[in-house]
Amino acid sequence: MGRLSTHVLDTVSGRPASGVALTLDLLAPDGSRRRVTEARTNADGRTDQPLLSGDALTPGTYELSFAVGAYFRGLGTELPEPAFLDIVPIRFGIADPGGHYHVPLLASPWSYSTYRGS
Repeated sequence: MGRLSTHVLDTVSGRPASGVALTLDLLAPDGSRRRVTEARTNADGRTDQPLLSGDALTPGTYELSFAVGAYFRGLGTELPEPAFLDIVPIRFGIADPGGHYHVPLLASPWSYSTYRGS
């Protein structure tokens, strides 16, 4: 059974990023979007449940958006206004609804990276 999961790591502290708000949208070819889910990371920097699984995981283009600015402000990090990074969007495609898609985010107030994890 396919599933989509995520994990957020705070590269400043070297720990999982707890409490990061995130949204997942499905993007249509005409540019419109449909909100699929909203979640917040737990103490391990993951969501408690997969973002999508089973029949809900369909082929398409998706966008995960992570509220890293609010996360770092919540830690007391001084950020300029506007913050260099506030919402980090990651747009990706799902081609195989039976696959496991894991989209981790490694973030600081000044940079981020991602990859397809396992």
